Amino acid sequence: VEFLYCDLASMKSVRQFVQQFRAKNCPLHVLVNNAGVMLVPERKTEDGFEEHFGLNYLGHFLLTNLLLDTLKQSGTHSHNARIITVSSATHYVGKLHLNDLQSRCSYSPHGAYAQSKLALVLFTYRLQHLLTANGSHVTANVVDPGVVNTELYKHVFWVVKVVKWMTAWLFFKTPEEGASTTIYAAVSPELEGAGGCYLYNEERTKSADVAYDEELQRRLWTESCKMVGISDEASRLP
Repeated sequence: VEFLYCDLASMKSVRQFVQQFRAKNCPLHVLVNNAGVMLVPERKTEDGFEEHFGLNYLGHFLLTNLLLDTLKQSGTHSHNARIITVSSATHYVGKLHLNDLQSRCSYSPHGAYAQSKLALVLFTYRLQHLLTANGSHVTANVVDPGVVNTELYKHVFWVVKVVKWMTAWLFFKTPEEGASTTIYAAVSPELEGAGGCYLYNEERTKSADVAYDEELQRRLWTESCKMVGISDEASRLP
């Protein structure tokens, strides 16, 4: 195992990581987008993005796009390269505010977190559409790990923390259990060549209706390219 440093809250760090990774001339068969914060107080990343949107979504958006060429070169007809993005059931109540993606007008930790997780689902579906249109041997799927007992809950109210402490053994998954669907998406032969899926408990299931809005997917993609400073070549595709 070899580790390379990458801070998903910093676009500079993401670019430096990709540069270091490419210098190794290694193939890339699986990319798991799994970093995240939840219910943090209102604050910004070093690039000026609202933290949920900047770290949970934009960092992964830039990372994936910068690694796409390597993924495409690594995938084959019989063994596609795979992109797995970890979202959350919270996306079902999320609303994407294209005119206020930074939650400047009215900040809510719950709303900002849900929006970032909805954005990840929209991004995955649009990405798979583009990969298919280009004939790439790469698939993109999105995963809901369930409610997992991790430090992600450190910013919730103290009452919730007490309830979590008392009931985690009954209602929460362990980190190992929470990782199972991500691992399934990464290695299962059943998903060879299958993309654009929303997975929960190692099964394909339906995401929020709004996530299938192709116009919303396109608009979010275009806006995301502007925010992270990359070319929106996809805008020329249907």
